[in-house]
Amino acid sequence: MDRTRFPVDPWRLVESEYDAADLGVTETLFAVSNGYLGLRGNVEEGRDTHLHGTFVNGFHETWPIEHAEEAYGLARVGQTIVNVPDPKTIKLYVDDEPLLLTTADLEHYERTLDLREGLLRRDVVWRTSSGKRVRITSTRMASVEERHLAVLTFEVEMLDGDASLVISSQLLNRQDGSDEYHVRSAAMGEGVDPRRADTFEHRVLEPRLHEVRDGRLLLGYRTHNSRMTIATMVEHRIETEDPLRRDVVVEEDLAKEVFRIEATPGRSVRLEKLVAVHTSRGVPARELADRCTRTLDRAAERGVPALHEEHARTWERFWAESDVEVDGLPDVQQAVRWNLFQLGQAAMRAGSHGIAAKGLTGSGYGGHYFWDTECYVLPFLTYTHPQAARNALRFRHGMLDDARRRAAEMAQYGALFPWRTINGHEASAYFAAGTAQYHINADISYALMKYARATGDRQFLCSQGVDLLVETARLWADLGFWQVNGDKSFHLHAVTGPDEYNTVVNDNFFTNAMARHNLCAAVEVVRELERTDLPQLRRAAARLGLQRSEVAEWERISEHMHIPFDEDYGIHPQDSQFLEREVWDLEGTPAENAPLLLHYHPLVIYRFQVLKQADVVLALYLLGDQFSLGDKRADFDYYDPITTGDSSLSAVVQSIIAAEVGYHELALRYFYDALFVDLADRHRNAADGVHVASTGGVWSTLVGGFAGMRDHGGRLTFDPRFPAGWAGMTFRMRWHGSRLRLRLTQEALALVVEVGEPVEVEVRGEPVEVGTRPVTVPLEGQGPRMVGGPLPHRGGESPSRRKPDPDAGHEPGPTADRGVEHAPGVVPHSWSHELDDPTGPVPVRRPDVR
Repeated sequence: MDRTRFPVDPWRLVESEYDAADLGVTETLFAVSNGYLGLRGNVEEGRDTHLHGTFVNGFHETWPIEHAEEAYGLARVGQTIVNVPDPKTIKLYVDDEPLLLTTADLEHYERTLDLREGLLRRDVVWRTSSGKRVRITSTRMASVEERHLAVLTFEVEMLDGDASLVISSQLLNRQDGSDEYHVRSAAMGEGVDPRRADTFEHRVLEPRLHEVRDGRLLLGYRTHNSRMTIATMVEHRIETEDPLRRDVVVEEDLAKEVFRIEATPGRSVRLEKLVAVHTSRGVPARELADRCTRTLDRAAERGVPALHEEHARTWERFWAESDVEVDGLPDVQQAVRWNLFQLGQAAMRAGSHGIAAKGLTGSGYGGHYFWDTECYVLPFLTYTHPQAARNALRFRHGMLDDARRRAAEMAQYGALFPWRTINGHEASAYFAAGTAQYHINADISYALMKYARATGDRQFLCSQGVDLLVETARLWADLGFWQVNGDKSFHLHAVTGPDEYNTVVNDNFFTNAMARHNLCAAVEVVRELERTDLPQLRRAAARLGLQRSEVAEWERISEHMHIPFDEDYGIHPQDSQFLEREVWDLEGTPAENAPLLLHYHPLVIYRFQVLKQADVVLALYLLGDQFSLGDKRADFDYYDPITTGDSSLSAVVQSIIAAEVGYHELALRYFYDALFVDLADRHRNAADGVHVASTGGVWSTLVGGFAGMRDHGGRLTFDPRFPAGWAGMTFRMRWHGSRLRLRLTQEALALVVEVGEPVEVEVRGEPVEVGTRPVTVPLEGQGPRMVGGPLPHRGGESPSRRKPDPDAGHEPGPTADRGVEHAPGVVPHSWSHELDDPTGPVPVRRPDVR
């Protein structure tokens, strides 16, 4: 980041100089959201902008997917998030001269996103062409107390000289691609990029209401195809001692209130703008307008100062549960908190909705929900904000009937959840990298079990969770088949794992391993109900048509699930034919040809050993208790050099496993790679919105990678791998209702229960009882330490192993090297510089294509 423009501040993201060159990025970085309603960081004046955006979680339009070649079962209905009426625009004219930041003579400019209070502020001093100086201050928030409410303030003060002021506060329908001047937006870009949202040829928002109701501006619409409805209502309050006149204009796509003030120096003009937004899948817009009225009545009664205070208190509670404090590294601290803030913005008030890949900060990926939520976001929520995790799982349960229908359409038994969706229907037109990612079922099951065991929420597990487990287990039992080839084994063919550079393969390691976990979880919970709550099991069996024979079959399949392993290479092949392919020459690939998916036909990519994102390595983390340290190291050594990093989901997992197996420098570099994905626009697409899954992965890297936290089989364990040079880190997490505070240094791990009952954990295999009095566990080092990272390799070559760093004073843990000799540490080509400074800049990574 340019620290002259974005100075370091542990609790704020600060922009000290306006620059129109990267508007798309800053609109994302300074967005505010509460999980239901999101407002991009567009400037108040409306122009200039990259992409205007005001979004409501789940509010979308549908459209028919047209396939060049038709086939049965292809996804038929696309879904795209809708840009709802925009309330952010507040235009200012001084003596008829408009404030446009791009051309304005600015004496002072500062915009700050206050992470502690969840408030966007801007302070500008503008010198007009006549030499008059004007101070403009504004604030913006999406309330986390009243999730249907946004609060904006706009204050103007003449610093010298009288002036005629005009303030035009607007509510504008921008969805159809034009701004208030009816100029087509250039922000949609050129070319084909699957990361962007789809556009529409038809009008999306059909007018239903446009009126002034009790002095408030009101616009209401219904979407053309999905038939969803929305109402947006705005109330203005203005304070000034100078003469004032106000006018109102309301049209189908524009509602505005214009204030004319004869301003004098030293007297401020303060405008407060309260915005209420309500949406529905079928309630008429007029009824939603009534709800808006009630929302604004409550807000107006409390007043803006009280609303700001309530909002700040909620964010204070958020930080009390989830802050991660990093000692002595203020730039890291700022970035960590910004990433955690994005998780709060995406999830805190999502309620019955899902958590989109971009949250509500942009229209990237069409506002869709993916498997990322379960594997990257829910761990953070489960251990810090379990109610939000429960809501996300309930959202998946609400999709169960659609998932059953999708399974039937795919000639399968049970339920098949959509790889990408908003409304529960599969929205991926490319089945090879969409529907074929059956692992979504196991990802949901995995997140469910982590939540249930970490919280002890048996009620949810028994009432709704068991339905998810049974129906997803049925899918695996029906999808796979028994093969007698030596030992009898169960196989899953024609599937795609997380790595979309290898699609429709047989026995994908990640899919098979996660499916086994899914089946085991279903058996475990059904048997647990049989032992402890037979009436509940009978109700579930009646509801689901569950038979004893099914459970026995799941158990048998899980015991015989084929988990690929190659004795010659000493690794787990990513799929049954992966090792037969030629290795892609990443060193010889021109940098401008990244990401590969945008420059090479899929068939070209599919013929090679090359990864878009960690696949096997992700399974090693999620199911870490099922593999030895030696297995993890061997697999990491093989796959890391052929992983492109074309996905923002990859670096965090690579960091965690690199830390575990001993590549401490590499782990830190991957961490920085993830930490600045959006802040430094590492993948060159931050303009489309925040990479929410990556922000969740940042927390997992800190807590799971550096603090070594694992939760397998309902046991909470720690085996730290703290980065060299870091002084200390403090974080909090929930376990069975208790809140623990953990303090990690190079020498020790200190634990204490801040809220709740004592808990038992394990630190490096030793049980530790943690209560309200701090307990400190000495640490003898930070695990194995190895220099450099895995060697680049070619197909047919077994990956080299590394010797431990002799200066670290630690031996590596148990290995499964299977006779392969250790080789000296060698720095891989992609990390060949600046290794003497692990806190230095990181090489630019390739863009994310998901």
